[in-house]
Amino acid sequence: MIKIGVVGFGYWGPNLVRNFMSLDGITVTKVADLSEARLKALARLHPTIAFTSDYREVVKDPAVDVVIVATPVSTHHEIAKAALEAGKHCFVEKPLADSSAKAQELIEIADRRRVRLFVDYTFLFTGAVRKMKEVVDRGELGQILYFDSVRINLGLFQHDVNVVWDLAPHDLSIMDFLIGRQPKAVSAIGACHVFNKLENVAYVSVIYDDDLVAHFHVNWMAPVKIRQIILGGSEKMLIFDDMAPEKIRIYDRGLSAPLAGLRNLPFQQPVGYRMGGMVAPQIDTTEALKVECEYMLKVIRTGEKPINGGEAGLRIVKILEAATKSIALRGAAVELD
Repeated sequence: MIKIGVVGFGYWGPNLVRNFMSLDGITVTKVADLSEARLKALARLHPTIAFTSDYREVVKDPAVDVVIVATPVSTHHEIAKAALEAGKHCFVEKPLADSSAKAQELIEIADRRRVRLFVDYTFLFTGAVRKMKEVVDRGELGQILYFDSVRINLGLFQHDVNVVWDLAPHDLSIMDFLIGRQPKAVSAIGACHVFNKLENVAYVSVIYDDDLVAHFHVNWMAPVKIRQIILGGSEKMLIFDDMAPEKIRIYDRGLSAPLAGLRNLPFQQPVGYRMGGMVAPQIDTTEALKVECEYMLKVIRTGEKPINGGEAGLRIVKILEAATKSIALRGAAVELD
């Protein structure tokens, strides 16, 4: 039996507790939160779970094997570091930390203490993204040409990070998972229209060393909620619409000639188009967070390298840092190391 301690019972914490409590081989033994009202709600929902207002009681509890960190980004490093140093496996909400230096330190501590570090990239465990990975890996789309993402809604405004740090990690983690290559630079622009001096709308471009480009639009001030990714390939194109009944649609559409041939066409020669059909593959509808919790349990038991481990978390934090610098430089490209 693996015993879980959860720090943070706010927006996402209740979902984590519910999913872990539903699994065989796992039990949640203690939860920490600063809010008395939230702890009272926990007691009503899960009377067998002990609770405290001090996260250190969770971290130091010898009965806790894994610490779940579901707190604001600015607190991730402090809590996760304490948990790892105590010899606990650690599962941290996205993003892993508010700087790459802090993320790197957490990775090094986990390696030294021989414990696992996970980042909660829930979308990697949705049936839709797992289907996208299958499609990409078997080459059905051909050469990936572009990744275009829109994640917008009205609120929720955060008080410690801007919209890039809040919303973009979801789609950046999907990009990282699907593309599997290290980008070279980041360019971003953003603006703040509200009281907290944090950007509430931003456009981020991630640049690779070939003709692949990834673009991300994130916004807290949109009139509608849109969650969409377009993955353009040389053979087919895919749309992931998380708000639609058919979440994945694959289009047999594109240019009729190979890309190499198109680059050598005379300037005025017309380009031919392929206008084939569309398929909407069936996808697994199991709750992604449940799949992720089961996956964490398996990784701890088998010792395999997780797809949502500390290294994946560090790659995303580096992109977020570069985007922040680029916004300050009014869109100038910032190289990634």
